[in-house]
Amino acid sequence: MERVGPSHITPPLSGDDISIEMERITHQQSQTCSEERISFDLAEYTANVDGVGTLRLLDAIKTCGLTNSVKFYQASTSELYGKVQEIPQKETTPFYPRSPYGAAKLYAYWIVVNFREAYNMFAVNGILFNHESPRRGSNFVTRKISRAVAKIHLGQLESFSLGNLDSKRDWGHAKDYVEAMWVMLQQEEPEDFVISTGEVHSVREFVEKAFKHVGKTIVWEGKDENEVGRCQATGVIHVKVDPKFFRPTEVDYLQGDCSKAFQRLGWKPKVTFEELVKEMVDADIELMRNNPNA
Repeated sequence: MERVGPSHITPPLSGDDISIEMERITHQQSQTCSEERISFDLAEYTANVDGVGTLRLLDAIKTCGLTNSVKFYQASTSELYGKVQEIPQKETTPFYPRSPYGAAKLYAYWIVVNFREAYNMFAVNGILFNHESPRRGSNFVTRKISRAVAKIHLGQLESFSLGNLDSKRDWGHAKDYVEAMWVMLQQEEPEDFVISTGEVHSVREFVEKAFKHVGKTIVWEGKDENEVGRCQATGVIHVKVDPKFFRPTEVDYLQGDCSKAFQRLGWKPKVTFEELVKEMVDADIELMRNNPNA
């Protein structure tokens, strides 16, 4: 199937929109959530793309008579857990989304389950915790950090601003998680799985690791929106806190329990947190060195 963008899944899909020569569909398109609170600013659009867009794809599969021949994967999200009801979060943990993005993805999750049960369709949700790589969009906090650290290292930037430094996430590498998606689609029976590392790190830790990789130690001063991160050696402020990057409703702590994936799929992550941070910083140093305006 060709790559489908938001403009393709916001209107209803007909039989003419979908190829019948396929075995698998992986639905990863979404209007996503980031530190800029995009889904709060575009709540209706987010619901249309992330929630109803999933329904349109499933309905197209049914309309084309492909329910018995196509395997469907839906990229779900740890944002379903939002205001977490238990730590760590697993497949049976109650959902409590805290953003329009999370709420839309909750609808997508349940419509996948509904079509699976109603039409005996091979349709699965991968509840993926944050997965990063050098190709991550620059509006996401991890890439925002790696880009800024690269620019500071190269003398192209002095400081940058973040939101909640103490927000904690379970970060893994995208290539490990794509492998998990593939393995999910190779199973005989459709099941939903949490995909995560089981480790938790704060935004603050990500900043510290990234700067450490380029030979800088960051020390913190102040509290809340007045907190700053200085280079220990030079005293220069490299990190500031800006309230505009806080969400109206924060998601403070996400940690996945991927034991079901390990037991049923034989899957486990390979790339460590430190390796991930280094890879992202190195890639952005190379990018900014060759193209400072990238």
